[in-house]
Amino acid sequence: MSSRASAPAVGVALLLVVAVGLSAIVGAAAFDAADSVGDPPPSASLSLSIEDGTLVFEHGGGEALDVRELRLRVRVDGDALAHQPPVPFFSARGFVPGPTGPFNGAADPRWTAGERASLEPAGTNSPAIDPGDRVTVGVYAGDARLVRLAAVG
Repeated sequence: MSSRASAPAVGVALLLVVAVGLSAIVGAAAFDAADSVGDPPPSASLSLSIEDGTLVFEHGGGEALDVRELRLRVRVDGDALAHQPPVPFFSARGFVPGPTGPFNGAADPRWTAGERASLEPAGTNSPAIDPGDRVTVGVYAGDARLVRLAAVG
């Protein structure tokens, strides 16, 4: 009779060990996931205007941005430019050399409030920006979109 009474106690002990082990695995996975989230993207107020085919961006306030960590995706009337602008750069395929402000590879890469940056798609890039075209630019820090800007050419 003593051997029969110990079977339920052993079963309960085994279930307890399994439950504690699974709890430890789930907890470790949750902490790893929380560590991999990282810092939130920077917050800044940006605007876009178009002056004679040149895209002009202004940093209106908020955190300074490191343009080496930014990615721009330009669309004209919904169509993506064939060649997207790398930032910073001096001479890049599909763009007129010598962008201004922090988009220029020779400038300070910190883009702070009050600073303007510009770039001009070259005639070899398509679609061209014609008067009345709606241009949208997604500004990304890594994979996080900071802002979507729009202006009419």
